[in-house]
Amino acid sequence: MFRSVLAAALMVLTMALAFPLAAQQQQQAINYQTWELVAERAEDLIVNPQATDAQLAQTRARIVEWRDQLRQGQSVNAERIATLRSQIDALGAAPAEGETEAEETAARRTELNQQLATAQAPRVAAAEAVSRANSVIAQIDEVIRQRQALELTKQTPSPLLPGSWAQAASAGLSLAEGVGAEIVLREVGPETITALRPKLPAAIAYLLAALALLTYGRAWVDSLPSRLSVRASDHSRAVLAFVTSLGQIAIPMIGVALLINALQATGLPGPWTTPFLNALPMSAVILFGGIWLARSLFPQKAIAYTSLQMTEQARVSAGRVVRALAILFAAHHLLTRAALPLAGLYEQGEAQVSRVPLLFPEAGAGVWHLVLITLAGLAMVRLGNILRRLTREAVTQDLSYRHWVMAWAGRLTRIIGPLAIVVTAAGYVNLGNLMVWPWLLSLALIALLILMQDFIADLFYLLQRGAEGAREGLAPLLIGFALVLLSIPLFLVIWGASTSELGEYWQRFLAGFSLGGVTLSPGAVLMLLIVFAVGYGITRAVQGVFRSSILPKTRLDAGGQNAVVVGLGYVGIFIAALIAITSAGIDLSAFAIVAGALSVGIGFGLQNIVSNFVSGIILLIERPVSVGDWVSAGGQQGIVKNISIRSTLVETFDRTEVIVPNSDFISQPVTNWTRHNKIGRIIIPVGVAYGSDTRKVERVLREITEDHPLVAIDPPPSILFRALGADSLDFEIRAILADVGTGLGVTSDLLHEIARRFAEEGIEIPFAQRDIWLRNPEALPGHPGPRETAPTALAGQPDPRIAAARQETARALPAADDTPEADLDAR
Repeated sequence: MFRSVLAAALMVLTMALAFPLAAQQQQQAINYQTWELVAERAEDLIVNPQATDAQLAQTRARIVEWRDQLRQGQSVNAERIATLRSQIDALGAAPAEGETEAEETAARRTELNQQLATAQAPRVAAAEAVSRANSVIAQIDEVIRQRQALELTKQTPSPLLPGSWAQAASAGLSLAEGVGAEIVLREVGPETITALRPKLPAAIAYLLAALALLTYGRAWVDSLPSRLSVRASDHSRAVLAFVTSLGQIAIPMIGVALLINALQATGLPGPWTTPFLNALPMSAVILFGGIWLARSLFPQKAIAYTSLQMTEQARVSAGRVVRALAILFAAHHLLTRAALPLAGLYEQGEAQVSRVPLLFPEAGAGVWHLVLITLAGLAMVRLGNILRRLTREAVTQDLSYRHWVMAWAGRLTRIIGPLAIVVTAAGYVNLGNLMVWPWLLSLALIALLILMQDFIADLFYLLQRGAEGAREGLAPLLIGFALVLLSIPLFLVIWGASTSELGEYWQRFLAGFSLGGVTLSPGAVLMLLIVFAVGYGITRAVQGVFRSSILPKTRLDAGGQNAVVVGLGYVGIFIAALIAITSAGIDLSAFAIVAGALSVGIGFGLQNIVSNFVSGIILLIERPVSVGDWVSAGGQQGIVKNISIRSTLVETFDRTEVIVPNSDFISQPVTNWTRHNKIGRIIIPVGVAYGSDTRKVERVLREITEDHPLVAIDPPPSILFRALGADSLDFEIRAILADVGTGLGVTSDLLHEIARRFAEEGIEIPFAQRDIWLRNPEALPGHPGPRETAPTALAGQPDPRIAAARQETARALPAADDTPEADLDAR
């Protein structure tokens, strides 16, 4: 066993080593003379108006094969060329004009340059051949597109002419007679009946199974989502309903396949019915797929939710119109694939190979197309009117982008339908078909994208077991966006792009584009993203190791540890970006001119951002502020929680987060209460009434302060008699705390104790009082004049409040002749 595994491994290794050698030999074996002949013949065929589409397609395929071989030749001698360039670079820069270098160096440089030119010659030839191949392919595609455009804009007799109706009726009767003759077995003889008998059991079994699936099976699967969703949980109901609803397409399609097998098993289908049987599967997909879209996007009764916010009446009406359009589209596909010409985009390739043996006249075919397009156009007007009102009659104002997309699609739909009818009636039948059916397919694809995005969101909702916000997460959004990008080739195919054209677009996409001398391709971008992601992950891992294992064992404080971790992050991300750009093959020197041009704009437009970035680096290096410090800056005060590139996060004491630009910490004064230690001082002013014993007040305040457990003893607190105030004797407590963060709590405790002790000691805490004297009260509005008599109840009796105020003032101030009291009494 071990030997066989070892032998297999050696074989794989040998093949891996031999493959580059074989590829190189194949590259070197390119016969450019043969290529020149092939290219010349292709160019002659392009200018030949008699060349058929089949010849052009065959020539194009051959040129594509040659181009693949030539592209391999562009990588010949890659290692040799890299080695020669390294040797030339080792010689130093070439001498400038008018300068010389050593003879040996000059001779060696000349020899290496000749060898480099020889090694690059096959690559240059291959690049030139690839360019010519691209040109030939582009010319062939242009010729084919021009022919298709001429075919699509070809005008036939108007379907409104009576002669067209007569031809349509005659051809329709001939088609019915031919199909009917095969169905009723009109031309079947006894020998055919004898040969049919052994096949009847299998045919009958297929037929019975098909009828069962198309009747009972379809009814059962139609009701399955509703029945299962009743038993499902809230977070799994939508996913279960969507998955089971796909059976509404699968079960009928199986029934159609069995029906076709039943008919083919008899061997009776002939040239009239076989084309219809060949077109029936795709017609069934269109029919049942359209019905499924109608039920899923416009349900009469939503199982979990509705994908589009619209009224119930509009939703039911839209579902009916979509089902009608599905029936018309299925009928159009069945008839055009089996009998009718002028099918628009579907009149290409092998579409007409398996048609019935009847030369359907173009005028008669236009009549049948006009009937189908008219019915479809009227339905499109109805559907467009419903969709365009999505943003106007929505049941909620919270509309997503899908509503705006569908509303614009509705506006276009109500225009395209009538326009297609007019164009078809004018005789441009191919153009009318081009306008209607691809547009309906585009609408169906848009609806499918909406349903798929909802399914992905529901799937994440299921995986996270109904977590809040799971449907609106970033991952479902990115996957939905990826689906939109992946649907672009499908839209191109719907509007007539061939597989060869898609392959050409893909080749151009892989080749990338040039921007400022730098070639960007999907491979380079993918390599850049992968390398950067790996470097970013390594950086985060290193940061985690330093944060949790290494830095805690050092003597650095919390702020220093955070500075080291953040600095490692900056350096790691910069190195990862540099390695990623280099790995993608992007030459950084190509950005020198662009960077120089942008520097002026950055200097003016982004100076604040650059200033904050530089300030952030200074904060991390000098560390005047660290995480966990209590700071006052920019009018804000709180604890530093994080220092980022542009700003610093400060959490205030009321638990709000304030974003302070880093430049404020560098260019403005900053108070850091806890930078080197948490020791701080509190100052508490205390006022007592005049007449209090100042020594007693000092003693009481000292006892209160020294008794608090958080007040430092060394240095001891100070009690200072600061001033003789206007209303009080002003004292001040100055105390040192081991943790200044407890200052507010200590202040509150001391004030509580001061109020209690002053009450016990009889020390009065004053408060400001003011007396207001009116010199001329009679000047006030509403005051009785000098001749008016006061009310009887107050006549001759002074206001007791005024008397009390006078007595209080007399006790407080000395009376004099020039005092307000004397002046008032004199009056």
